[in-house]
Amino acid sequence: MEKTEQENVIAKVQEKLNEEKWTRAALKSYSINNFEELDEIVEETVKEELQDEVKAICDEHIQHTKNSIVALYLSGIISLSKQMVDDSNIVMLIDIFSDNRRWNIVEFLCNRILEFGENKYALRTLAQCYENENENDKVTPVLERLIRVDYEEADIVKQLAEQRENEGKLEEAVDYYKKAIHRYINKKQFSNVRDIWQKLIEYVPQETELFFQLETKISKILSGERSAQLLSELYTYYREKENWDTGISILKKILEYDPQNEWARKEIVECYRGKFGNHSHFDEYVKVSNLNQSWRNVHDAIDDFEKHIAFDAGNFVFHRSWGVGRIRSIEGDTIIIDFARKRNHSMSLKMAVSALSSLPKDHIWVLKAIWSKEKLREKVKNDISWTLRTIIKSYDNLADMKKIKSELVPSILSPAEWSSWSVEARNVLKKDPVFGNHPEKLDQYMVRENPMTFEEKLFNRFKAEKSFFAKINAIQDFFASDQEPDSEYVGEMISYLTSFLKSFVHVNEQVVASYLLVQRIVAQYPYLNPGLDYDFQDLMKEMDNPEEIFQKIENAELKRRFLVNVQKTVKDWPSVYARLFPHYLSRFVVDELVENGHFDVLKNLYIQIVEKYREYREAFIWLARNTLDDQWFKDIPIPYEKILIAMVHLLDITYREINNRRDVSVNRKLNKQIHNFLFREGRVEEYINNESEDAVSRLYTLIADVRELDPSISIDLKNKILERFPNFKFFEEAEREYETVSRGLLATPKSFEAKQKELKHILEVEVPKNSKEIGDAAALGDLRENAEYKAAKERQDILNSTAAKMKDELDRVEIIDPKDVSIDSVGFGNRVVLENLDSGKTETYSILGPWESDPDQHIISYLSPFGNELLDHSKDEEFDFIINERSYHYRVKEIERVK
Repeated sequence: MEKTEQENVIAKVQEKLNEEKWTRAALKSYSINNFEELDEIVEETVKEELQDEVKAICDEHIQHTKNSIVALYLSGIISLSKQMVDDSNIVMLIDIFSDNRRWNIVEFLCNRILEFGENKYALRTLAQCYENENENDKVTPVLERLIRVDYEEADIVKQLAEQRENEGKLEEAVDYYKKAIHRYINKKQFSNVRDIWQKLIEYVPQETELFFQLETKISKILSGERSAQLLSELYTYYREKENWDTGISILKKILEYDPQNEWARKEIVECYRGKFGNHSHFDEYVKVSNLNQSWRNVHDAIDDFEKHIAFDAGNFVFHRSWGVGRIRSIEGDTIIIDFARKRNHSMSLKMAVSALSSLPKDHIWVLKAIWSKEKLREKVKNDISWTLRTIIKSYDNLADMKKIKSELVPSILSPAEWSSWSVEARNVLKKDPVFGNHPEKLDQYMVRENPMTFEEKLFNRFKAEKSFFAKINAIQDFFASDQEPDSEYVGEMISYLTSFLKSFVHVNEQVVASYLLVQRIVAQYPYLNPGLDYDFQDLMKEMDNPEEIFQKIENAELKRRFLVNVQKTVKDWPSVYARLFPHYLSRFVVDELVENGHFDVLKNLYIQIVEKYREYREAFIWLARNTLDDQWFKDIPIPYEKILIAMVHLLDITYREINNRRDVSVNRKLNKQIHNFLFREGRVEEYINNESEDAVSRLYTLIADVRELDPSISIDLKNKILERFPNFKFFEEAEREYETVSRGLLATPKSFEAKQKELKHILEVEVPKNSKEIGDAAALGDLRENAEYKAAKERQDILNSTAAKMKDELDRVEIIDPKDVSIDSVGFGNRVVLENLDSGKTETYSILGPWESDPDQHIISYLSPFGNELLDHSKDEEFDFIINERSYHYRVKEIERVK
C-alpha cells in the first residue's frame, strides 16, 4: 500500500534520527549542508501541518539521546516557527557547537534563529562568533541589535557610546549614554552612573528634566545621598553660567535629600542674590526669613523668603476676598496695593505676607484681571494649547481637567462650549509632546520643557496606575503601537510581569494574565522571551478553580487568549468553553463550538441557561439577542414562547430591582436590552401576528403585569391584538369589572399606610434628588452625548409614571380590615386552606390586594388569575379551573381571617 505524504515525512524524520544513532556521527562530520537538508524536512512538515507530531517524536528522542543534533534542531526550529516561548533545544544545540569551536555552524544556527525575530542569546553568540573569526566589522552592528533587545546589558551600551564619541558622532553617543545610565542605575553600579552623569553634563546640560528624572530614580534605587552628590555636580555648571532659576531648583532638590547641607544653604542665598540682587529689600528679607541661619528649618526659611521677595512694586498678588491686585509701592514696612475694587489699599508687610499670594504676570488669574473678557475668550477658543499651558503653569505646573474647567466655566466658556472645547483639549493633552502626565498621578498634567514621547506618556500611565489590571491595560496599549518600543521602559514593564511569573505559590488571575500578556508580547518581540520553564497547560493543572480565575481576569483580550490556549492544550476544551461562556459573552465561544461541530455542548449550554435564566440573566439575554436566528438554534427543543416569557419576567425583575436601588447600572443596561428585544425589534408584535389567541393571551397577561412598563406600549399591543382578535378579552378589563362590583381597589389599613409613605418618599425625596441629578448632568454640557443626563431623564419618567399610578390607586382604594371580613366564602382578607386533589397535598394561601401580593410567601392578589379563581368558594366545596393551559383541582378545607 502506497504511503501518504504525511507518512513519508514521519518516515524521513525517523530515518534521520536512526541514521544519526547508527552511525554515531561525530560533530566534526556535520556541515551546514546537513542542516539545510533538515530544513527541507521542516518545510515538508509545515506543508503537511505535522509540526506537533514531528516535535513530539524529536522531544521523546531527546529524552533518551539528549545531545541528538537532528532532534534538537528539528524540535528547536519547529518551536521557533510556531512562536513558542521555549527555545531551549536550539540554544542547547548552539552551545554544543560553540564548545567545539565550530564557528561556521554556530554562525549559521544563530542566523537561523534570527530569521524568526531578534533573540538575545543568538545575537550575543553571533557577536562572539565574529570576534573569534576576526570579522570585527560585523561585530558592532550585531551589538547594536543586541542592546535593543537585552535591557539588562549596560557595558556594551557604554562601549558603543564611547565608540560614537571617539568618532565625533556626539548625538548618537548621547543617546547611548542615556540608555547606559538607566541600566547602570538598575544594576546599582554607582561609579558607572557617576561617570556617565558627568558625560551628560558635558554634552546636554540643558536637559534638566532628564537629570531630574534620573535623580529621582537614583534616590529610589540607590539613595538620596547619591542623588544629592550628583546634583551638586550639575549645580556647578549652572552656577558658572549664572542661570539662577535652574540653580535654585537644583539646590532645593539637594536640600530635600539633605536639609542640613550647609554648603547648599549658603549657595541658595548666593543664587537668590544673583536673581534678586537689585531688589530694594533683599538683605532685609534674607534676615527676616533667617535664610542664612542654620537653626531655622531650611524649607520654612525658603518659603518665607520667597513670599517676602515676591512683594515688589509692579508685581501681582491675590487676596481671597479682593481678588487680584498690583503692588504700587513699598515704603518701609508699608505696602500699597491697587485692587480692582479697593484702590490704594495699604497694609503692613507682615500682614501682606500672611494674607496675600504672589502671582506671576502670566498667571490665569492675572490675565482675567487685566485682559478684557472678549480678548481672553477669543484666545481661549482659538489657542487651546496656549490655554492649557497657561492654566497648568498657574497651578504650579500640575493640574487636572477639573481645575482647568473651574478656570474656564462659566467665566469664559459656557457649559455647552466647554463640552466641545474639552474634547479637543484632551486630544491636545494626549498628542502634544509638550504635555505629560505626572508619573504618580495619572489625571494630573504637566508642561514639559523638553517634549515627552508617546512611549513615555504610556509608561507614566503604567507607573501611575494603582490596580493590577489597569497596569496590564497600559502595557497592552504600549505594545500596541507600531513603533519599536523604547528599551528602558520595556524592561521595567516586562520585569513587572515576570515578577508574577517567577515567584508565585498559587496560580491566580494575576499569574495567568501576566503569562498571557507575556505570551502575546513575545509573539511580537521574541527577544523579550523571559525563559519560562512551564506553559499554559502546566498553569491549567495548577488552577484550583479555572472558572473563578477566568472570571477575575478584567481584560477582554486576555480572556480570549485564555480560551485560545484552552483549545490548544485541553483535550475536553468544549466543556471548558461551556463553563466559561457566562463570564465571556462573545460570538467567539459560540462560533468555535459551531465550527468544530460541538452542537451537543452548545445545545446543553443553551438549555441550562434558559432553565436558569434568573441566575444567568446576562448570558440568557445575550443568547436571545444574538443567536435566535442561527441555524443550529432551530434544532434545540426550546419553544420560542418560553424565551419570550422568560424575557418578560426579567423585564419585570429588572424594573423592580432598579426601583429598589439594587445594581442599578447593571439592571438599567439589561432592562434596556430586554426592552429593545421585545418591543423595539418588534418580536412581541410579530408573535401577536403569528400565534394563536391562547398563546397571545398568555404572553400579554404577563406583559400587562409589568407595572413600570410604558402605558403607551400596552395600548399599542392591545390595538394590535384587537386587529387580529376583535373579541379578545383582556384580563385587566375583568379586573375593572370585579373592582366595580367590589366598589373599588381593596387594601388593608397597613398596606394603605405603607403606600402613602412610599408616595411621600417619591415626591419629597426621590423627585427632588432626581431634579438635582438632571441639573448636575445638564451642567456637563452637550446633552446629545451626555449619558448622565439621559439616565437622569429616564429616571424622571419612571418616577412621574410611578407617582401618577400610585395617586390614582390611592384615590380609588377601599380600606378593609381583615378582622371585619366574612369567612363564609373565600374573599379578600381570608386565609384559605386547600386540598390539591391531583397531588393530595395541602396548600395555604392568603387572599389580599395587589399591594400586599407576594407569591413566594403564598400571599395572592384577589385580582390575579389564580386569586380570582379562588373567590366565592365555600368550605368543603370542590372546584377546578385552567390557567395558561394548566389544570387545577381543589377542595376548600378551611377559611380563616388573615391575622
